[in-house]
Amino acid sequence: MRTIVHLSDIHFGRVDAAVVGPLNETINQIAPDVVAVSGDLTQRARSHQFKAARAFLDALPKPQIVVPGNHDVPLHNVLARFAQPLRKYRRYITDDLRPLYYDDEIAVLGVNTARSFTIKGGRINQQQVDWMRDRLCSLDPEVVKIVVTHHPFDIPEGHDERNLVGRARMAMERLASCGADVFLAGHLHISHTTHSARRYKIKGHSALVVQAGTATSERGRGEANSFNVIRIERPNISIERLEWLTERGSFASAEIENFRHTPDGWIRIEKP
Repeated sequence: MRTIVHLSDIHFGRVDAAVVGPLNETINQIAPDVVAVSGDLTQRARSHQFKAARAFLDALPKPQIVVPGNHDVPLHNVLARFAQPLRKYRRYITDDLRPLYYDDEIAVLGVNTARSFTIKGGRINQQQVDWMRDRLCSLDPEVVKIVVTHHPFDIPEGHDERNLVGRARMAMERLASCGADVFLAGHLHISHTTHSARRYKIKGHSALVVQAGTATSERGRGEANSFNVIRIERPNISIERLEWLTERGSFASAEIENFRHTPDGWIRIEKP
């Protein structure tokens, strides 16, 4: 079995300080095999915010798959936004914009969807998909293949379609042929899990599309701070959401969803 902790939208520069310590302690107690952070490490891409995010990451278990979000690109410094949009991210967080971890049970890949020419939106391009295919298509079919981005491949009903990552359909169709199993993202500060088949309808393929809420930001958009714990033992995956309880000053399990792999892809296992 493999365990992945999935964090997103930690937004140093606008965090609830009461959450940070207990979050760190809880994740270390879980002792995951991989920590995946799906972007927006800072609020406004300032040096002190990246330094705080770096200190936070340093206190978490390794290995880590970390990708930037749109908030990690400078907003007000126009020159830096277009000339060196991820200079501080590369300096303080990681110079690797294509992080990869794999073993005999899982493969976790991260790609950057943040772009200079949009304020909130994101995009994935052909070259990034080619790189992912080169790595995923050659793996054993039994390895669970996981893609980490900031911008999501699907969104909850009622949300703006512009929040989808640009060129999502192209990427999903090409990655489906490699058996991509799980897509982790953030961006909306809302927890959500769905099947790719709901939107993309690719024959014989149904990946899990998993969104994490904000782990530490003050901007919860109606949800408590939370993160996901994903436990993988093929053909089964469970996704547990741990939620911040202010009155207790700790994180606690709020929901567990279970899925099983079938010839048509991943399906939800309903409670009896």
